[in-house]
Formats: sequence, C-alpha cells, structure tokens
Amino acid sequence: MPTWRLRDFHDDDLDGAIQIWDQDRQDDAPPVFPVSEVMAAARTGEPAVVAVVGDDLVGMAVAQTQGERAWITLVALAAKWRHRGLGSALLAELERRLRIHGVRRIGALLAPGATGDTALENSGYRTREGLVFYEKVEHLGASDAGLLAELGGRVLPQGLWGALAGMEREKETIERRIVLPLTEPALADRYGVTPPKAVILFGPPGTGKTSFAKAVASRLDWPFVELFPSRLAAAGAGGLATSLREAFADLAELETVLLFIDEVEEIAAARSGLAVDPGHGVTNELLKLIPGFRDHDDRLLICATNSVRSLDPAFLRPGRFDYVIPVGPPDPAAREAIWRRYLGHAADGVELGQLVVASEMFTPADIEFAARKGAHAAFEREVLDRQGAPARTDDYLAAIAETRPTLTDQALTEFGEDIERHVRM
Repeated sequence: MPTWRLRDFHDDDLDGAIQIWDQDRQDDAPPVFPVSEVMAAARTGEPAVVAVVGDDLVGMAVAQTQGERAWITLVALAAKWRHRGLGSALLAELERRLRIHGVRRIGALLAPGATGDTALENSGYRTREGLVFYEKVEHLGASDAGLLAELGGRVLPQGLWGALAGMEREKETIERRIVLPLTEPALADRYGVTPPKAVILFGPPGTGKTSFAKAVASRLDWPFVELFPSRLAAAGAGGLATSLREAFADLAELETVLLFIDEVEEIAAARSGLAVDPGHGVTNELLKLIPGFRDHDDRLLICATNSVRSLDPAFLRPGRFDYVIPVGPPDPAAREAIWRRYLGHAADGVELGQLVVASEMFTPADIEFAARKGAHAAFEREVLDRQGAPARTDDYLAAIAETRPTLTDQALTEFGEDIERHVRM
C-alpha cells in the first residue's frame, strides 16, 4: 500500500506546493504555465489534488477546465518521491474530479523532460505530432499595472530608441550586447548567448545614460522603473538598506521589468572597512539583492554612474554585471546629429558646422539647453520687437557662449582612464 494520502488542495498548502515547484525548476525546462497562474487556479476552485505523507506535501497535480476540455497545468513531485507511481496516482485522482465536471478531453502542455511526462504516458496519454505551440506574453497584466504605479514606474512610448540622435558608437554597442539577445532569445540560445541580466553604464554627467536606459525599455516594450537612492533614504524608518530590500521585494512581483538606478555610487560606493561606515550595510544589501534579481527571466537591471572608479570593487566583480559600458561625450558627427534633432526645421537655416565646433565640450544635455535658449531668443524678438525671423546662427552661438559646458579636461582624462580599467563588453 502506498504511504501517501491524496486530497484536495487547501490554501495552507501554498508554501509547500511552491517548494515542490522550485525543486522541479532546478532540473527541468521552464514550464508552459507559470506557478503564479497555476496556484491562482488552484485557489479559485479549479481541480487540484495534493499528495501528503504525514504533514509533508510531496506531490501536486492541477488542471484548468474549459467546457468539455481540460488542460493539466502542473504535475510536481518532491525529489525523493519520483519514480514511485505517485505521479500516476495524482493524475488518476485528478481525472476523477474532471469527469465530475463533465470533461471528456484532457490535454497537457509540458516542456521536454518535465516532471509528469512519464506519468502521463503510463496513464494512457499520447503525444500529438506535427503541432506547433505559439505564445505571446503581454508584459503588463492588470495586477502588475497597479503595482507598477505604486513603484512610480510606467510603460514608455515606443520609438525612443529610434529617436536617439548621434552617439552611434554607444548605440551600436548597447544594441548588440543588450537589446539583441533580449529581443531574439531563441536565436541567442541557439548560439549559446546568455541574455544580460545586469549592466553598468558609466560616463560624465549629461552624456545620455538615462536616455539609453529608457530607450532600451522602449525597444523591449518592458515596464520601466527607476529607483532613486535619495528617495529610498527618506522613505522608511528602517534606513536605506531596509528601503532598498523592500523595493526589490515589490519588484519581484512584476513579471517583466527594466529597473534603472542612476547615480548608483550613492548606494554602492567603495566600503572603507570601518565598523562605523554608514554606507557599509547599504552596499552589502545591494550586493545580496542583485543575484536574486538575476535569477528571474525577463528582468534587466541597468545601473548608471558618473564615477565608476568610486564603486565598491565587489560591485564590479564579474558575475554581478554582465557588461560595464562607457557612454562618453559626443564626437563631431554625434554633435551634428544632436543639433539637428533639437533644431528641427531651423537646422536648414543655420551654419551647423559652426555650432558643432563651438560646442566641442558639450554633452547632449548641454546642446539641448543651448538649442532651446537660441530658439527663445528668436521668439523674444518676435514678441518684443515684432521682427519675425527664424532663429539665426548667431542666436545659437550666443546661447553656446552663455552655457557652461559640463565636460572639463579633467573629466575627459578620468573617463579615458576608467575606460582602460573598467570596461567589460
């Protein structure tokens, strides 16, 4: 006689059921039906059977009904209870419940080698050849939308990637290393390419690191959430480390997310080794949270920093971040493209070459500011002097002269040194 007992699923079985599912995940391919969907069905009254030995849950089978058809969505067994006939027993009991619901046709979708395939074959199920399974996943469900709003995140409009002007060298690197493996996962898997889970963008302020992160989220059509270290520090009474841990716990509820942390050096600066170092615990907490974040598919962490040399060495160690990518100041071709973007139709009436040369130490953010300032000068002429005319080259040259450039010789020297020491791509 078998030592297990079969019964209906109860809500207090949830933790044990997830533990068994996790055991299956260690060895088998990703399941067709995610655990959240399976457990939600079981808790709302769909046919679900568990096997218990004493107080321990050792197996579970779940189905979802659709009229006269049902789909088996889970057959999970504790590791030491496999190959003992338990799977077949669970299926037989599940089928009995399905017959009560009027089900006549039962199907199952399993990944190759998944737990339960032997039990299905032993129970009279046969594979159907010549079928192709298609699936499209919407990255934001109804439950995710509310949580995303609570986190201050949003789904960004499409087209941000195409709107990035200039910076073609950086754009090509980010597309090839980050975007393509995530948009072509099947092809990447065929060539043994592992899609990235976490990357660092570094470079002087204003060079477009945030814009690149948002553009990647737009290209992937993934929800975008930005964590602000300064806001986390003021959010809770438990301190920054506690707020950080709670934020990552909330993020774990999202099926898909691109998490962006700007100025990450605020929470991952090099530790002094002193017991009284206030940043020690925060850096340790972030180092512990990153591996857990990496364990999930369809999630990407992008950290940006103006000072990669100030980050803790353990933070930069391979295994936490797949790539460390420089985002530098725009070269002349990039500056011309950026000027054209912000000038729009006015670009045809100005000497772009003069603006490109005059803005040599400008970042994209500096160029945007100067372009707005020059356009405003023409607007004021129209309003105050009634001398309507498009903005002229002199308007923009004057705006450039009045704009303090972000870049300095020292910043460029340090950026070059950081490229030599820290780049990994």
